[in-house]
Amino acid sequence: MGKCDGRCTLLVICSLQLVAALQRQVFDFLGYQWAPILANFLHIMAVILGMFGTVQFRFRYLIFYAVWLVLWVGWNSFIICFYLEVGNLSQDRDFLMTFNTSLHRSWWMEHGPGCLVTPVLDSHIAPDDHHVITVSGCLLDYQYIEVLSSAIQILLALFGFVYACYVSKVFQDDEDSFDFIGGFDSYGYQPPQKSSHLQLQPLYT
Repeated sequence: MGKCDGRCTLLVICSLQLVAALQRQVFDFLGYQWAPILANFLHIMAVILGMFGTVQFRFRYLIFYAVWLVLWVGWNSFIICFYLEVGNLSQDRDFLMTFNTSLHRSWWMEHGPGCLVTPVLDSHIAPDDHHVITVSGCLLDYQYIEVLSSAIQILLALFGFVYACYVSKVFQDDEDSFDFIGGFDSYGYQPPQKSSHLQLQPLYT
């Protein structure tokens, strides 16, 4: 029963991770955030692989999933530091999320809750394919929305890592106890032995 509970809980965590990653991927596409788009795609593939390993009792897939979650926590920690401009990071200077190919910011910058966007006409500081705007009245700035999204990803990843280690340990113990799932037990198959004593019967004609 404990093994089933662990597997079911891990599947629920993976499902929540998948929903959160797909939601984040949509908004990153709308904001042309190429670096997060690539990271989200790899995360979605890793979560699907973790779900497959959980259902199919694949120990190595769960180990890969757990290792990826460590990297995922590191990436989301960097995003938090980037939007909070920790250290020498600056959103006005570093366009890391777009691989320095454009000046686009987070989609939430213009579409946050309560935000009022006002275009600045006749501005000479923006390239030809961009426009200058002023944003005011936001109930929550886009930086904090991105930080909150990354914090949720880190929380889910920590739970996923713990349960992935637990379930993989259960799978490994099962492999040590049985030859293979659904096969013969650990004592092996014993074929029927032939009796060495023969009973002679008289033949009547």
